[in-house]
Amino acid sequence: MKKYHLFLFFFALVTGLVSCSSDDDSGSGDGTARVAVKLTDAPGDYEHVYVEVEDVMIKTTAEGSEEEGWTSLEGVNTGVIDLLSLTGGVTELLVDTELQAGYLHQIRLVLGDNNTIVVKNGEQEQEFALKTPSAQQSGLKVMVNQELEANATYTFILDFDVDKSVKSTTTDGYNLHPVIRMAVEENSGSIVGSVHPTTEQVLITVQNASVNASAYTDVNGNFQVHGLPAGTYKVTATPAAGIGLNVAVVNNVSVAQGATVTLEDLFLDGE
Repeated sequence: MKKYHLFLFFFALVTGLVSCSSDDDSGSGDGTARVAVKLTDAPGDYEHVYVEVEDVMIKTTAEGSEEEGWTSLEGVNTGVIDLLSLTGGVTELLVDTELQAGYLHQIRLVLGDNNTIVVKNGEQEQEFALKTPSAQQSGLKVMVNQELEANATYTFILDFDVDKSVKSTTTDGYNLHPVIRMAVEENSGSIVGSVHPTTEQVLITVQNASVNASAYTDVNGNFQVHGLPAGTYKVTATPAAGIGLNVAVVNNVSVAQGATVTLEDLFLDGE
């Protein structure tokens, strides 16, 4: 009888230890991270490019097929956005929400059918439907591969490259083949500055061997280029052709992670 009671005691002790271990393991993934997704624009030579945002989805695992495991984020700001209004460093907040801490594999931007483009033909503006090929209709997938830590904040910047995304066709107008560069704001830096004179929009390009980012100046000649990985860049300010101004170049601009680099004013001397 004593042996039986001793057995029960050890059985209860071992069971309790296993239970505590399981409880500890189940809590290892507890906590949430704050996640925001913003849209910005690498410019194109059009008057307006309107895209309809229907959803922002995430996939938290690399396992399964490409179409499995997608979840819509809560609180997405849906609607039509003029990509060419996102100049001078302006961004459009698509969603700001809490996610379970853990691995984030991909983000998917889902566009609707209400996409149009406005081009200038002489003095007249013409609007055309911006058609999305069937292969893109399920949404554009952007690789993330980011571990989200509890109580941390992550801002994902989707840089929509209009010039590469819009394709003119000879038969039915324009097609939209979205090309997006993704950066994590907290893991990248920015370059800001001003261009003079400010009478015309100026194209700002920021380049090195692996990055090609761009933006237009705003009405005050200011610009901001976000989401730049740490590195050294060449900054080029290119005015519109035929207005008598030269290109300005700044070489060897060093950007550190999380830093904002402010350039001295760029002066576009006359030709």
